[in-house]
Amino acid sequence: MKLTVLVDNNTLIDRYFRAEPGLSLLIEDHDTKIVFDTGYSDLFLSNAAKMGKDLSRLDFLVLSHSHLDHTWGLEPFVRYLTELAIENRPYKRPALVAHPDGFTSAGMDPIPEFGALLSKEKMARHLDLRLSKTPVQLGERLTFLGEIPRKTPFEGRKTFGIKQGQSEPDTVMEDSALVYKSQNGLVIITGCAHAGICNTIAYAQTVCNESRVADIIGGFHLLDPSKDQLDGTLDYFKTLAPTAVHACHCTDLGSKIALSRVCNIREVGVGLSLGYDETL
Repeated sequence: MKLTVLVDNNTLIDRYFRAEPGLSLLIEDHDTKIVFDTGYSDLFLSNAAKMGKDLSRLDFLVLSHSHLDHTWGLEPFVRYLTELAIENRPYKRPALVAHPDGFTSAGMDPIPEFGALLSKEKMARHLDLRLSKTPVQLGERLTFLGEIPRKTPFEGRKTFGIKQGQSEPDTVMEDSALVYKSQNGLVIITGCAHAGICNTIAYAQTVCNESRVADIIGGFHLLDPSKDQLDGTLDYFKTLAPTAVHACHCTDLGSKIALSRVCNIREVGVGLSLGYDETL
């Protein structure tokens, strides 16, 4: 399996791609091709083209959750597929995998909308929707986790505005992740980890019946975390002892420095490619 960073907040030195506050990853596992999150704009498409990556024949498009920095690239992707159809060029209609609440409108004062811009009904006209709260197999060793149980006392409780039709502040219960079962342990791929990075790892271990963790890559939602959250996360990672950790997107510098004291933190930026098991 090969993973390539299409969008992140940062770029790598001497790699001439663009960045934005968002996340999009390309996953290639033999003949299966997946985009995980679409960032904020069409940047994932332009960076992929510059990398020589063809996104016209995706098998799956997976969304970690509804927020703008992960889903607003859906609109340019729909335009991209539509233009291919207009030009009679070949393309594949991918399955869109997400939690059922991943398209519910959300906002907070003074921001009227920061959830997905396109509705489920609109998306169903362009992509094959596979919305699930339970894990979904995307390949022999790759799984979408669905809704992640929130068991730790120190994470997964922050709120972000209010979803349409709800009266209580939103805890982003649709937040999910991917897990790949490599020969050396689990590779856990997160968007923002609103469910809590420790909760996400623990659920991936349960779903895959595997305790070893080879890598965790993505956003950890450690943005000026409380002392309880940071201390709890550091204790968890120290015990977990993952082989590598690629924290990015919504993980602040202070949290990365703290994590570096207990685990093997690696740099992340647009253009980074990581291989697991086989070289593709």
